[in-house]
Amino acid sequence: MKKLTIITLLLALSLSAFAQEEKEIKKGWSFGLLPTATFSADNGFQAGAFGDVYNYGDGTTYPDPLHKISWEASYFLKSHRTRLYLAYDSKYLIPGMRVNASVTYMNDPLYSFWGFNGPAAYDSGTPQSFTSVDYALWGNRNLNPNINYYGMSRQMLRILANVQGRIADHLNWAAGVNFWNWNLDDMKDNSDVKYDNDITLYKYYQRIGAIKADEAKGGTALELNAGLVYDTRDIEAAPNRGIWAEAYLNGNVLDHRYLKACVYFRNYISIPFGFKVGDPVFAYRLAWQHTIAGETPFYMIQNNPLLVQRNMISEGFGSSNTIRGLRENRILAEGMAWANTELRVKLVKFTLAKQYFYIAVNPFFDAGIITKPYRADVLDKAMYDPNLLGIIGYNGTNQVYDPSRTKDLVYSAGAGLKIAMNQNFIVSADFARCFTPGLEAGLWIGIGINYQF
Repeated sequence: MKKLTIITLLLALSLSAFAQEEKEIKKGWSFGLLPTATFSADNGFQAGAFGDVYNYGDGTTYPDPLHKISWEASYFLKSHRTRLYLAYDSKYLIPGMRVNASVTYMNDPLYSFWGFNGPAAYDSGTPQSFTSVDYALWGNRNLNPNINYYGMSRQMLRILANVQGRIADHLNWAAGVNFWNWNLDDMKDNSDVKYDNDITLYKYYQRIGAIKADEAKGGTALELNAGLVYDTRDIEAAPNRGIWAEAYLNGNVLDHRYLKACVYFRNYISIPFGFKVGDPVFAYRLAWQHTIAGETPFYMIQNNPLLVQRNMISEGFGSSNTIRGLRENRILAEGMAWANTELRVKLVKFTLAKQYFYIAVNPFFDAGIITKPYRADVLDKAMYDPNLLGIIGYNGTNQVYDPSRTKDLVYSAGAGLKIAMNQNFIVSADFARCFTPGLEAGLWIGIGINYQF
């Protein structure tokens, strides 16, 4: 009888939680703080802390906050990456305008550089261990000589500020400025291991001219962007319905000038059942980013321009921002189109310590294709130049590029688990596998915050 009573109470709690959604309201300040006990296939386990601070005022804007402050301070045990992040977002600081600003510092002493143009970038002439997962993740410290073929280092400072203003209902103009400073070099391992930095893809690309001399050590960029935003979402953090679309131009006004066109269309479709069954939502994103003038320098090619930052890092193609299941920044190109589709289903809702929680799952499918390759002419020439054979220093065919694979479809599938507090602070875990030959990364795991889009 006691067991039956407990089960009945749990069912009642679950059903009443689903029924109470319309009564949810939060006022004043709300804090979300968690240790960064996360993991990624590229960087290993993460230690530190991150969190969001929300101000809901009198509660009339809930679940959207009046002001949001996000921060993170963390360190990755495998790649030794350090991340420091502080961001502010508000639609109410300036009447009729939205302000989004952030400062980010990131240090990657053991950063992986995989080459240009995704499926076309591979190395059939290197030993098998060069392309193994352990080799790419710094698991080769007992080798002699110590070589990490995909290794380099980088430091990044980014300061950005974007604003939006109303044109009509749901339609805004948008403009912003992004400052970047990059320092690139050979890998810098904190251990006693000394790597042979001459035998890396980073150095090889410099020798053949795929990485230009004035870009190899980094540089500075000042990007300006301007465009339009159309937004009918009911909730920003995890919409149940609505459209979120952006179209804008993004260009660098300092050295190595370029201009990119960026188009994003996101649609959130509530699936009605006639009664509450997990509030299922089908969500998809169609995206296109393409350099239409100039050429992007090497130190900026991984950048994925966004008007509103949902996550600290906006890089890729690959990892958690674009096509899940790929290595971080596995595809570097001047143009890329991709799609993300997923079904979001809430499993349970409950209240704890006067905070509203729900747990959800999201099976997904991602796919993309390169629309404009990066410096393919240089890589094509290097493939067939007999003077470049053996330049790396190992025996083999020395083929590091296959132009026939530039247009290969890249696709992956997986599922995620989400835990949300007050419909805004969302802890995310995604598991995926890529099915494009040559880009497989085994079971890819990404743990962080927020839905991808």
